[in-house]
Amino acid sequence: MEVQWSKTLRPGGKWSGAIGRGKLLRFTALGDGANVALLLYNARDLTERYNMPDTLKAQHVSRLTRGNVLMSDNGRVLAGIVEDSLGWHDTISGLTTRELTDAKYGRTRFQERRNEWLRSGYENAAVELVRNGLSARDLGPVVNLFSKVYCDEEGRMHFQEDHCREGATVTLRTEMDVLAVLSNTPHPLDPRSEYPSVPVLLEVLRADPLDPDDSRDECLNFRPENRRAYENTWEYQLLLG
Repeated sequence: MEVQWSKTLRPGGKWSGAIGRGKLLRFTALGDGANVALLLYNARDLTERYNMPDTLKAQHVSRLTRGNVLMSDNGRVLAGIVEDSLGWHDTISGLTTRELTDAKYGRTRFQERRNEWLRSGYENAAVELVRNGLSARDLGPVVNLFSKVYCDEEGRMHFQEDHCREGATVTLRTEMDVLAVLSNTPHPLDPRSEYPSVPVLLEVLRADPLDPDDSRDECLNFRPENRRAYENTWEYQLLLG
């Protein structure tokens, strides 16, 4: 498929933008140990956004991979994961903060290092939300693409260091017009003492239309709850025209 648009998210970088329904968003790690925090909102109504609890409980999962969808707080599908070379993307660990970043990697300031200062995920997301008429109050749980965190029997969270290798990809198919907010900042549980410097390529391609009767579509048929969420989305799109 032809790439319609592309952008490389540099280490510490951020980006936000509206992306239309029926697009493929392909993320490619350009080095080992990538992490991109992702937020999704309904571009037509920014009060509707990715809902982590509903997404996980409806699909009986704690992580996301191919066949899973990102549900909104109105029970609709914002996007589905249609391709994934990793099999696990973290949903429970959140973003780095200024305090965590300073404590882990050393205190830096823009006034001294300009664009080379070490950004936090929370700050990046907050800036992009303001640019789109929102605020830090609209910040919710993120999906940490390329990262794996699992819990042991005692409930301790563990970050798997060798999970993402250079060239790893994950592709989302948008089911609504979405506002995507991205931050290429370290995972908060990444044990590395040096600020990770892994660029990530984002590409937008055209997706084939989804057939409601396609029994092979993994996102549509993963669970009955998925199909109901798609039906809610189709009804919403139909009434919008």
